[in-house]
Amino acid sequence: MHILQVFIRVKPDSIEPFKAATIENVRASRREPGVLRFDMLQQADDPSRITLIEIYRAPEDHARHRETPHYQAWRSAVEGMMAEPRRGVTYVDLQPDHAARA
Repeated sequence: MHILQVFIRVKPDSIEPFKAATIENVRASRREPGVLRFDMLQQADDPSRITLIEIYRAPEDHARHRETPHYQAWRSAVEGMMAEPRRGVTYVDLQPDHAARA
């Protein structure tokens, strides 16, 4: 699996349009064959902080996701809404042990 957590800080006046654009991207992303999970979270004490949790079957599926029209449209739509560049962190799945089930 390929697990990515993306940390985003949105400009205060762009929170609602950012959420709307991102929800569309999330919905389309969940239909991709290599996507196991794609979640959008908003920080409770700071609504300008959004986190995406993206879980793919393999790194290649993440690369394919970045080539999709819906991702390209999202990236263009939200670029000016971010207060700072988004930051992604990649994780290794430790538990549950999916490798043992393969």
